[in-house]
Amino acid sequence: MDVNDNAGRQEKRVACQFFASKLAPTEKPARLNLNKNNRRPITMANLKIKNLQKGFEGFSIIKGIDLEVNDKEFVVFVGPSGCGKSTLLRLIAGLEEVSGGTIELDGRDITEVSPAKRDLAMVFQTYALYPHMSVRKNMSFALDLAGVAKAEVEKKVSEAARILELGPMLERKPKQLSGGQRQRVAIGRAIVRNPKIFLFDEPLSNLDAALRVQMRLELLRLHKELQATMIYVTHDQVEAMTMADKVVVLSGGKIEQVGSPLDLYHQPANLFVAGFLGTPKMGFLKGKVSRVDSQGCEVQLDAGTRINLPLSGSHLSVGGAVTLGIRPEHLELAKPGDCTLQVTADVSERLGSDTFCHVLTSSGEALTMRVRGDLASRYGETLSLHLDAQHCHLFDADGVALTRPLRVAA
Repeated sequence: MDVNDNAGRQEKRVACQFFASKLAPTEKPARLNLNKNNRRPITMANLKIKNLQKGFEGFSIIKGIDLEVNDKEFVVFVGPSGCGKSTLLRLIAGLEEVSGGTIELDGRDITEVSPAKRDLAMVFQTYALYPHMSVRKNMSFALDLAGVAKAEVEKKVSEAARILELGPMLERKPKQLSGGQRQRVAIGRAIVRNPKIFLFDEPLSNLDAALRVQMRLELLRLHKELQATMIYVTHDQVEAMTMADKVVVLSGGKIEQVGSPLDLYHQPANLFVAGFLGTPKMGFLKGKVSRVDSQGCEVQLDAGTRINLPLSGSHLSVGGAVTLGIRPEHLELAKPGDCTLQVTADVSERLGSDTFCHVLTSSGEALTMRVRGDLASRYGETLSLHLDAQHCHLFDADGVALTRPLRVAA
């Protein structure tokens, strides 16, 4: 663990140094038109990725990804460690060589274009600030190297400082700033370059929990203020759910599903997405199909109950293995006449506004039920839960969600 962590940190430091060295273009940037409020230039940005591939020493990391990022979208790449999300971002930035496929920005192929000429700006997890420079100098460094007029540089820095509320700190050094303030400086350095797309590589992961929430809100406000296209990498599904216009869920170097946060939450394409998004996560119950007809299907759960579901699937067959999924907010204590599931109470987590009761089925499967904050289960007690069929998800033996019109397999 320590060796890998150190290697990962070293890789990020090298990436920061490499990208910083590429920030300044060789010629002065063209003057852009300002919006009607004379505050920020308006730029258009549409990114198209086609069959993108990346391999290291014969090992495939990114496996043929196709993706479109539309103008002004806030797109979040999310997935577990090792899924390829940071590598995908680095390929877009030009920090890694592409093994196959293309990357287009507004119709221009930038697959082989150097980072400095891609019109992108990247914000790193480690801030990548120059410790001997003031906040002002850190923010203006790339523009100074590019030979931009001093008056224009000062205008851009002042505007970024206004947006990020860094005005009183412009003469401070990074060591005099908090973690959140340093991250704002790193973002400000990207803003002054007026890129077509902002790239964020886990920018909040070094901050404590309270500061992460604060910075999350600040980034959302920043997106509204700038009306910019942003691509954001995180392993935190809460950040993905709360910040994104479009979520891209990755696993094993492939895209599992793309959509709005609520679409992915309510209509996951497969077991992986269903189990990854949501806190606490969706509970799963194994079972077999006992009936299939035009009205839906009946599932016999290993936990000992039958449930009729108004879900559909084109390849269901009686006796086929399936997995039923249900989220904590859709479990409740059973009333007379309900479809019930007998469980044993495990521990409870009391958060004040809500309580999460963890329970175990007779077949050993774990579920979580969300109840009012003034309620809690007693450890070891037997409970009867109601499974609301309208909110249950069903996945076939391959983990694919079943949503198509029913057709009984021969």
